[in-house]
Amino acid sequence: MYAIIDIGGKQEKVAAGDVICIDRISNKKDVTFSHVFMVCDGEKVEIGTPYVKGAKVGAVVLAQTRGPKVISFKYRRRKSSREKIGHRQDLTKVKITEIIAG
Repeated sequence: MYAIIDIGGKQEKVAAGDVICIDRISNKKDVTFSHVFMVCDGEKVEIGTPYVKGAKVGAVVLAQTRGPKVISFKYRRRKSSREKIGHRQDLTKVKITEIIAG
């Protein structure tokens, strides 16, 4: 059984037991995602318009982490202009515990 859910404007395909990294959410132990686009259980597929009614995905927060460093370097030739900026995204690592079909 798997589901496609909406987390922070991004779509994720998840199944029970999966560990995924999502954008930082507040410090909680248990999280429930109610924006479920699709639920598939073997041969039965439920597709929402836009969400499946009554479908939920439960998860447990494992850790608050940070992503890899991303370097943005801007250089303008012959202008003596350069700009180097680094960024690390704040992430939350969650483990999917259950998928409840609607």
